[in-house]
Order: sequence, then structure tokens, then C-alpha cells
Amino acid sequence: MFSSYTKNAVVLGLLSCVGPFAIDMYLPALPTIAADLHASTAATQMTLMSFFIAFGICQLVYGPVSDMAGRKPPLYVGLVLFVIGSIGCAFAPDVGWLIAFRFVQGIGAASVMVIPRAVIRDLHTGIEATKLMALVMLVISVSPILAPLGGSALIVTFGWRTVFWAASIAAVVAFVLTALALPETRPASERVEVGVRSVLGSFGYLMRHLNFLGLTFIGGFGMASFFTFLAGSSFVYIEHYGLTPTGFSLAFSVNAIGFIGASQFAAQLGQRFGMGRVVIAATSAYALFTTALLGLNLGGVDSLPVMMALLFLGFAAMGLVIPATMVLALEEHGPIAGMASALGGTLQMVAGGIMIVILSQVFDGTPRPMIAIIALCAIAALVLSIVTLRRSAIFEPQPAE
Repeated sequence: MFSSYTKNAVVLGLLSCVGPFAIDMYLPALPTIAADLHASTAATQMTLMSFFIAFGICQLVYGPVSDMAGRKPPLYVGLVLFVIGSIGCAFAPDVGWLIAFRFVQGIGAASVMVIPRAVIRDLHTGIEATKLMALVMLVISVSPILAPLGGSALIVTFGWRTVFWAASIAAVVAFVLTALALPETRPASERVEVGVRSVLGSFGYLMRHLNFLGLTFIGGFGMASFFTFLAGSSFVYIEHYGLTPTGFSLAFSVNAIGFIGASQFAAQLGQRFGMGRVVIAATSAYALFTTALLGLNLGGVDSLPVMMALLFLGFAAMGLVIPATMVLALEEHGPIAGMASALGGTLQMVAGGIMIVILSQVFDGTPRPMIAIIALCAIAALVLSIVTLRRSAIFEPQPAE
């Protein structure tokens, strides 16, 4: 039998997969969708952008509501909206309707991004929370590793619209898991009255909390660089380097394996060396590998194996950063964990969305714009890590709970 710790990791991981699943399974279809709907590359990338906008902004609603009403009710609402958006995408007659229904899908997906993080904070803090976050990310790894392959198989066999039917089924499974296997971690005695004034007051407090903002944007710039990769990689790998959708899926999975594999060591390294040291060392490595890749590209090296190898190393380094900064950003804010998770998630999604917009405007069919934005995000994460963490107590090794 699974322990409750393992069961929570599996359930929270599978719930958290729903949003990434809707992205990763969809990526191999982007060039096909552009051709089928007679849409430009920029318009097709906007179907990702609309999802990210809703995905980010609506976390500001789900977080406070989950602090007031409990964690499970808003999950139910979000998953129903996700199914409605997915079915709408499956029937979209043109790229405009696809953008609109992707927005609805993102509204629903926001619930399964913000609330599982708040649940983890309800259950644990410190090293134990980092361990649980890393286990959740291990479960989430099924999405970037298998979803593109599954999406490719569906696209080749049945067409790109079946990707959204698969996403609908995933949401229904998540709904059942929420009902049957997820404990309510916000009992009535711990719920807070939430109104416009209290929400704005809590958000205002968090926006003035420099440690919270620093940790949020360290992870945010890391996620923004990965979102840039999400938006550009299918066009670069398929149209520039000539990979098939299946070949792209395999290449994409390599980077996901590096990210997820490294994340499993975040808690152990943090316990031994201190989370601050781990985050600064990892962002340093990320900046090193991505700027090296940019330098090689600017010097005329346009090689898929070189890009894959350096991105693998870079995203592996970022795999140490994301779970650590997510946990540390919520560490001091247990009573308003939902709102803190919501604001942090929104700020990170906004950062990612801005990078996608920039990429869509400067993308020229080559890897260079994508690589340049990734490198700039990595450098920003490093600078912010040094500024935020150099005098922090979390440099010290930490005992487990």
C-alpha cells in the first residue's frame, strides 16, 4: 500500500499534469494547425499566449477562493471549465475561435496549478515540502516526456483536433481523483473570510515582501525561458532542422528528462548545503550553458545536437531551482498560502507570456531568437538569485522536519 505521503504526491502530481498536458501534447501540432487553419506562425503562437494569459491571471481568483472555501471546490469548477474549453478547441473552425477556447481552457487549468502548491504548503514546510514538491514534479514528468509522443501519434493517425479530446479525458480523470483521493487540507477552522479589501491587502503585502518577489521571479525567469522554448521549439525543430513531429517529441522529451531528473536532488542538496547555495549554483550553471549556446550560435554553429546538449544541461540546472524557489516563496505565508501561491503563479505566468509575445514578434524561423531570449532569462535569474539570497539564512544546511 502507498503511504499517505506517496499518495498525496501521486494525486497532486496527476492534478498538476492537466495544465502542462494541454501544452505539451499540443506542441507537435502547431505547424499542422497553422497549415490547416491557414494561420500565420505568430497567430498560431497566440493560441499558446491566450492560454498562458488566462492560466496566469485566473490564479489570482482561485488562490483566495481556496483560502476561503477550501481547496477542493475551486478545483471542481476549474476542471469543468477546462473540459468546456477543450471541447470548444476540438471544434474550432478557425484560429480566432481556437485562441478564444484556449483562453477558456487556461481559465480552468489555472486551478490545478495554484491549488496543489497551496496543498503542499498546508501539509509541509522546509525540506519536507521540497521533497514533496520534487515528487510531485516527478509525477508531472509524464507530461513533457510522454504527452508530445502521444500527441504526435494522435496527430498522425486522427488529426490535431483529437489532442483536445485527450485533454478532456485527462481532466475528467483529474476530477475523479479530486473527489475520491485528495484530502481537504484547508479545514473550516483554518479558512479565512475573503473580500476585495482583504485580498488586495494580502496581495499588497506580498508585493512589498522583497524576499517573496525575489524568489518568485527567480523561478519565474526560469519558467519564462522554458515557455520560450515551448513556443519556439516545434517550429525550430520541425521546420528549421527537418524533424518529424515524432522526432520533435523525442528531442523535446530529452530536455524534460534533464529538468525532472535534476529536480529530485533539490531537497537532498538543500538539506546538505543550504537552499540559497543550491539556487545560486544552479542559476549560475544555467546562465553558463545558455550563454555558451548563444555564443556558439552567434559564431556560426547551427547544430541541433549542440543545442540539445546545452539545453539539456541548462534545463537540468533549472530543475534544481524551480521546486526550491516555489517552496521558499511560500515558506513564511502559511495563513495565506493560497493567495501567495496565486500571486506567485500569476507573476510567473505573466513573465512567461511576455517572453512568448517577444518571441512571436522577432521569430525568423531560425533558433537564434529563441536561444537569445532563453539566455537573457537565465542571466536575469542569476542576477536576481545573487541579490535575493546572498544574505539569506537559507544558505545554512537545513534539518528535515
